[in-house]
Amino acid sequence: MDHKRPRFPDQDIVLVVRNPHRAGSLGKLLSVIGDVGALVGDLTTRSVSPYHSIREITVSVYDDDHLVQVLSAIRAQTQAEVLETCDLVIARHQGGKIHCGRKQDIKLLSDLRYIYTPGVARVCRAIQRDPLKALELTGIGNSVGIFTNGTRVLGLGDIGPLAGMPVMEGKAVIYDQFVGISAVPILVDTKDPSEFIDTVVRVAPTFGGIHLEDIRMPDCFRIEDELIRRLDKPVMHDDQHGTATVLLAAVLSALRHTNRDGRRDMICAQIGLGAAGFGIAKLLLSAGFKVIGVDRNEQACARMENVGGDIASLEDAMANADIVIATTGVVGLIKPEMIRKGQIILSLSNPIPEIFPEEALDAGAAYAADGKSVNNALAYPGLFRAALDGRRKAITPAMKIAAARAISALAGPDELVPSPLHPDVHSAVIAAATEAFKKEDAKK
Repeated sequence: MDHKRPRFPDQDIVLVVRNPHRAGSLGKLLSVIGDVGALVGDLTTRSVSPYHSIREITVSVYDDDHLVQVLSAIRAQTQAEVLETCDLVIARHQGGKIHCGRKQDIKLLSDLRYIYTPGVARVCRAIQRDPLKALELTGIGNSVGIFTNGTRVLGLGDIGPLAGMPVMEGKAVIYDQFVGISAVPILVDTKDPSEFIDTVVRVAPTFGGIHLEDIRMPDCFRIEDELIRRLDKPVMHDDQHGTATVLLAAVLSALRHTNRDGRRDMICAQIGLGAAGFGIAKLLLSAGFKVIGVDRNEQACARMENVGGDIASLEDAMANADIVIATTGVVGLIKPEMIRKGQIILSLSNPIPEIFPEEALDAGAAYAADGKSVNNALAYPGLFRAALDGRRKAITPAMKIAAARAISALAGPDELVPSPLHPDVHSAVIAAATEAFKKEDAKK
């Protein structure tokens, strides 16, 4: 199996092609595209004349170099002419994905007097007397600030806050569409954790909650811990806790699929203790699992032991674990001969996992999956919605565990977790997280 590329090309490009209008010409063109490893998707005919046809052909390629191969093959092996190319992802980002909008219209002068001067002064005075009124009389109570310095963006590394903005905008779209939260990306141009913390603290009054995103380790741990200490509102580093919540849901589903539903006596190996891996391990411990951590970084291992986990070598972890979770980004790290019969293998690195699921299954795993379905968008919108609606000062482990159970319960027979587009998933997360904090309150 080729470990240099994902199993399937997924960069969608529309080619506008003028092709001779005669028998076999289109078939030849599509065959040439397929022969260089691209997948053909939609075909749309723009126009047909006695001599030529012009069509939009959607092709999926691995990367820009692969697209060059496709275009070169078309030029060399057919009489077709590529008139335009359009990257569908780039096209969807033209002009950005969000804008700041209004909830009320100004149609009459009285409208202006009520929402602005002189009427707005009464609202200002009300908030001055009782600051909690701001949660009711402004958008603060329905808002989240998404803060990043761009030091650990997806698998791209330190690309800076500006280049990370498309990710932040995507998060904001998800918040708005799925749970109706107004989320605003804030780009913080510093790599100094203290400066980042101070910046967030100074602008935090603008928001009901603080969402931390794409911050390198170990800075992300210090930043989150300090902001939780200094702010009286929910703070969550999504790369840790959103990932962990969805992964716990995946583990619960995998246990159900292998007829081990409800078992907590199983050993989980968390291979890779970066931000996501540590967050996963910590939540698994909170959920009652025994967890073994694997990492070459001594600080990461110490952090794991501080929260009650154990440390082992990769070989020992693979030999003893019932559930193996890998978040290392190291292609081919898990060898088929390491798999023990009956293990659950969740190799989550994208786009290429530590071991492909089919390899793990062939080696004897009872269940195996990669990370393509483990989407943070299943968790963080509902967790923050519940926190904002309940006027919570924190998103607790109990809320995340309850959310994970709700997500897992909606997974189909062949799914680890449901799609983020599932019509019930976000309301289920909100309800579960809300019930969890009510139970916590009742115990106090």
